[in-house]
Amino acid sequence: MVNYPGFDFEVIHRTTADSNWPNAARVSKLKTPHGIVETPAFIFCATRGVIRGVTPAQMLKEKTQIILGNTYHLMLQPGAETIDRLGGLHKMMGWDGPMFTDSGGFQIFSFGGGTASSEIKGNRNNKRPKMLLNIEESGATFRSYIDGNIHKFTPEDSIRVQRNIGADIILVLDECSPYEVGKDYTANSMQLTHRWAKRSIKEFFKSAEGSSGPQALYGIVQGGVYEDLRLESAEFTVSQPYFGYAVGGCLGSDSFELQDVISMSMRTLNKNKLVPHPIHLLGIGGIADIWDGVAKGIDTFDCVNPTRLARHGAAYLRPIFAKNNQSRDHVNLKNSCFKDDDGPLDPECKCYTCLTFSRSYLHHLIKAGEITVIQYLAIHNVAFMNRLMEKIRSAISEDNYFVARKEWFAT
Repeated sequence: MVNYPGFDFEVIHRTTADSNWPNAARVSKLKTPHGIVETPAFIFCATRGVIRGVTPAQMLKEKTQIILGNTYHLMLQPGAETIDRLGGLHKMMGWDGPMFTDSGGFQIFSFGGGTASSEIKGNRNNKRPKMLLNIEESGATFRSYIDGNIHKFTPEDSIRVQRNIGADIILVLDECSPYEVGKDYTANSMQLTHRWAKRSIKEFFKSAEGSSGPQALYGIVQGGVYEDLRLESAEFTVSQPYFGYAVGGCLGSDSFELQDVISMSMRTLNKNKLVPHPIHLLGIGGIADIWDGVAKGIDTFDCVNPTRLARHGAAYLRPIFAKNNQSRDHVNLKNSCFKDDDGPLDPECKCYTCLTFSRSYLHHLIKAGEITVIQYLAIHNVAFMNRLMEKIRSAISEDNYFVARKEWFAT
């Protein structure tokens, strides 16, 4: 195993077997130069170098362990060189904890063909103008959504940009193939990703450490929804000198297919129990998906949902506290059933929002168009997600994982 100074990954406890569920869930400690992350953990998206609606101090108060910056967006604005001159993204945004950056590949593809969730995750309602001009062996050429300028982005560029950003954990550049392009295209795309990965690795080990200190490199498993391709990509990934692994690309059109795709990848990724590696699931943040992903051995997750839901007037709640059988993940506080509800947003939650404001008041702020409510809801959604992950870690440690999962979704 390649030595990554300042980094370590230690499995503390594995869940006991259950005949009805996978039994790969584990509690671990992921050591980085900016602190230790207890996993399973959720990584909150600071896409453009900020958690929307929440300050770094508020994130820490709600027990946030790690955040994610987006390479693609930060490269275009304010620019990797600017971030480097300002001492790296940690210093620039006032966050002194662990940080993760993606490679930029997902955004290059998604902005090329539509929204970030369109073809990759099975949604074909695609209205965004195409900005991707070309994908070839050397890299991807795309037009900036900010000013229309044309950029060429190579695997080497991705590593150099992430070095400048200075995150603790960075990723190799990959191509995210669409949902319905067929197996031949997906296979060719996967092979291109593997060749890009080798170039990314070479650039990583020849270049200096990032603005904020040492960094660790993750590889990405591609292969779409095809079992043999996922297995091939996973085998390739574990053969490379990575610190950790990520499962990415097209993950299917629904939660059932998502879990199948994860299983395909995890069969290989978590096989080595003697020398375990941290495993990340890219871009997935559904509550049920997190419980099921952890059971398969996923250590970390990232998604924009906590703050995106807040911007749309929605808050996470366990089903038992939701009204009118609303979404099992969240409730929409715009709905009239909350107009005269003087109870706390979440009776279980001890965040600032839930200890201070009623559902009725939050409903009023949303209907009145007051932007401060976005912050209130974002604080709760962050606290909820961190509480969920804490519950999951406790359940694994107490060998009570599958009972705890059932209780969480009780209505």
